[in-house]
Amino acid sequence: MKQEIVLKGFAIVVVTRGFIYVGDVVYDDQWCIVTNARNLRRWGTTKGLGELALNGPTGETGLDNVGIVRIPHHAVIHIIDTEAEKWD
Repeated sequence: MKQEIVLKGFAIVVVTRGFIYVGDVVYDDQWCIVTNARNLRRWGTTKGLGELALNGPTGETGLDNVGIVRIPHHAVIHIIDTEAEKWD
């Protein structure tokens, strides 16, 4: 069965149970797949996730490499677009 890709790009993905990932996102008809994923352990901001989406990580942001994360649709709370260059 062919899967339709609904969304593709670099983004922050907020998941149930407090998990937040940032990376290359493909959102198809079954999964949200984050490759080159990093777990956002500590925001390190004064203005929340929006600050990270607009400006990238701060010196206080805690990120851990996790590889590839496959998230079922029901666990995705929201996806925030950001620019990969800001996360280098």
